[in-house]
Amino acid sequence: MIPLENILTFIAFSLVIIAIPGPSVMFAISRALVLGKRGAVLTVVGNGIGVFVQALAVSVGLGVLIESNEVLLTIIRLGGAAFLIYLGITAIRHRRDGLDLTAPAVVPTSSHILRESIIVGLSNPKTIVFFSAAFPQFVVSSGTPIVFQMILLSVIFVFFGISGDAIYALSAGAARDWFAKSKDRVVAMRTIGGIAMTTLGVVTVVLP
Repeated sequence: MIPLENILTFIAFSLVIIAIPGPSVMFAISRALVLGKRGAVLTVVGNGIGVFVQALAVSVGLGVLIESNEVLLTIIRLGGAAFLIYLGITAIRHRRDGLDLTAPAVVPTSSHILRESIIVGLSNPKTIVFFSAAFPQFVVSSGTPIVFQMILLSVIFVFFGISGDAIYALSAGAARDWFAKSKDRVVAMRTIGGIAMTTLGVVTVVLP
């Protein structure tokens, strides 16, 4: 089993990384501005699921294979960037949809939001690189198989990652709810959210 001091150090390390707003935070905030608190929570959970799948891949050795394949890394990065741009443009195009708040049927379903968020979480190759570099620093070669130790670290990181991203996303969702008192503000918030997602996708392409 991983020594307690290693676990505590990993938690401290993870909290520092998570506290720095990164692409997942920007994505969650952008979606919160477009979809509100419900969409924010589902986005954070979906993104967390995608990240957890990546962590599991690293734990069983796939992360090393992907990290060493520059072509595959580029394909994943560009695919994720294209999907972010698609989500951003879609949000801008539909910024005026459902402005009557008594008609919630236009809001995407929970499963739809989750699927989109999982795809974004899966398509960030930097997360694979991070896990591949970080996990070996905290596991021990004796006792519990290393793969199980890495899975434990994955659970810890994703738990705190979802919690941290949720704080940012819910704060943005609360601000969006206040702006929702005005239809023009709703349009503005959706536009800002869409622009943020599109920009994040473009930055992912330009700055790998």
